[in-house]
Amino acid sequence: MTTPFQRISVLGAGAWGTALALNAARAGRDVTLWGRNAEALEQIASKRQLPRYLPGITFNQPLEVTKDLTEAADVDCILLVTPAQTTAKIAQEISFFVRKGTPVILAAKGLEKGTQRMMSEVLKDYLPQSKAAVLSGPSFAADVAANLPTAVTIAAETDLLAEQLCASLSHASFRPYASSDLIGVQLGGALKNVLAIACGIVQGKQLGASAHAALMTRGFAEIQRLAAKLGARSETLMGLSGFGDVTLSCSSHQSRNFSFGFALGEGKSLAELFSPGAKLSEGAYTARVAVELANQQGIEMPVAQAVADVLDQSITIDEAVEGLMKRPLRHELD
Repeated sequence: MTTPFQRISVLGAGAWGTALALNAARAGRDVTLWGRNAEALEQIASKRQLPRYLPGITFNQPLEVTKDLTEAADVDCILLVTPAQTTAKIAQEISFFVRKGTPVILAAKGLEKGTQRMMSEVLKDYLPQSKAAVLSGPSFAADVAANLPTAVTIAAETDLLAEQLCASLSHASFRPYASSDLIGVQLGGALKNVLAIACGIVQGKQLGASAHAALMTRGFAEIQRLAAKLGARSETLMGLSGFGDVTLSCSSHQSRNFSFGFALGEGKSLAELFSPGAKLSEGAYTARVAVELANQQGIEMPVAQAVADVLDQSITIDEAVEGLMKRPLRHELD
């Protein structure tokens, strides 16, 4: 029988971090939630709520909160649930406190700007004594926080560790599936965010259901091409962390990336969408990185390229649509 990790800390007290902390508590673990925002931590500790990020949800599970990274790092297992572009910084901050062999589950879905690194590669550089793992799949923070049925993938370098992590977080409403394909699970999660922005733009621009279906299909095909070139398993991309996450994120306003694209399609400015206090869209930072990575590998990603160019303001949305429709004709499976 797989022995679960009992003492778990979650780094990041936003919507997703708080939801995963609640989930770990429901699974019977002793949970510490770390964050920098004193007001948010106080709301969680005293009112059992986080109204800014999880409105209408009251927590019944016991959660210990802390602003002390030293305390948060002294556990059996860590969930790192901060934005992808801050992963290196947080990993570096806790590097002196994390014991050798401690599993660190990465929950951010992105690629690092400037280096094109996956989060597990970032962790290896800044926290080499840890064991990298990844949690990804079709899951919204509000659903998990509300204890609604959810299934995800947890990947680690070995099946044994992945199974142990699944046992640590599993309960009646949260079903994790184990994988040893770290590359595939990470790329599926990171690249679908870019596709979700594209699908949001199509919906916001009112280009029709046919355009949405075509874009989602062709965008998923280019995700598969790049992932395969980088060593991902094809079956991983057809699973929860690939096709499953694409299905959810590319069609729902609960998705931050889809909502970001929808607002762009409706005519909102990038300045407004990137203003202080606006919801984070990981895909907005990953789009150009994904294109750079694809170019290095000799892989065409026209949908990701179009999103990156729109976000760089080098082309308009109308020009992006025209460019995609005028691409040279080809066989579908090429």
